[in-house]
Amino acid sequence: MVFTAGQIAGILEGEVEGNPEIAVHKLAKIEEGERGSLTFLANPKYTSFIYTTKASVTIVNKDFIPEQDIATTMIKVDDAYESFSKLLEYYNQVKNNKVGVESPVFTADSATYGDDFYLGAFSYLGNNVVIGNNVKIYPNVYIGDNVKIADNVIIFAGAKVYSETVIGENCMIHSGAIIGADGFGYSPNKNGEFSRVPQTGNVILENNVDIGAGTTIDRATLGSTILRKGVKLDNQIQIAHNVEIGEHTVIAAQTGIAGSTKIGKRCMIGGQVGIVGHITIGDNVKIQAQSGIGRNIKDNEVLQGSPALTYADYNKSYVHFKNLPKIVKKIDKLEKKIDSDQDNR
Repeated sequence: MVFTAGQIAGILEGEVEGNPEIAVHKLAKIEEGERGSLTFLANPKYTSFIYTTKASVTIVNKDFIPEQDIATTMIKVDDAYESFSKLLEYYNQVKNNKVGVESPVFTADSATYGDDFYLGAFSYLGNNVVIGNNVKIYPNVYIGDNVKIADNVIIFAGAKVYSETVIGENCMIHSGAIIGADGFGYSPNKNGEFSRVPQTGNVILENNVDIGAGTTIDRATLGSTILRKGVKLDNQIQIAHNVEIGEHTVIAAQTGIAGSTKIGKRCMIGGQVGIVGHITIGDNVKIQAQSGIGRNIKDNEVLQGSPALTYADYNKSYVHFKNLPKIVKKIDKLEKKIDSDQDNR
């Protein structure tokens, strides 16, 4: 795809300084820019590269004033980083704008879909599936019975969406994700054997939810596992049955959340965090990577460690953790001195 600086400025509502007809066909980092590429400058640490970059077009903030001659055509905007992100989103929309049903696929007679629909080869649509407008389903995707998918959803190759799942508008589900598998529910009997507890609920993804590659979200035992609007999940995360995650919470890779835990709004959870079941985590909570959460957490707490402490307490304690060998030596020395003093009495 080829765009001129003038066309890009129109998309971003920016101003061109330089040649509005110069064309670009690829994206690049500013330090690696080549002729025909588009880049951006948002971080002042990279300012020096704008004087040497070979990128044809560079997006900059409106308050940027060059202190040397530059060869690149500039597009001036209010926020260069935000505008570049907007441009990437536009690029993805154009790139992913596939339409039509490839062959071979299986679609149940009772399945329905809206306008501008794309279904990749070897995909499966079950009974009573209802799909909205502008939905893109890539090859080898399984959509089970009674699934509902709203407008503008993208499901990438190899994802599996089990029966009864509800997916809101503008969601994105990446390759290998599994939505709606059985929760880990088993009941022990008197012989020490475990019997499977039927998982009869579903999964609900509200609007603007993103699910990373290889992430798994279990259906509820009863009711629903719910991800509220704007939730963003990284790759390889496990969400157990009946979990509820509040609006605009973000979770990094390899985190595991056990069953029936409720997580509040606008939380930030780092990678490899383990969270036990049946607890409540408040709003605006921040949990550092590799922490272990085994208790209810109030709003606005910042936690680190396993089991997790408040961030401030953890840092104070860490001073002693790392000096523990020295502290032990001092204690041993004091004990020997005390013993010696007592012997000399």
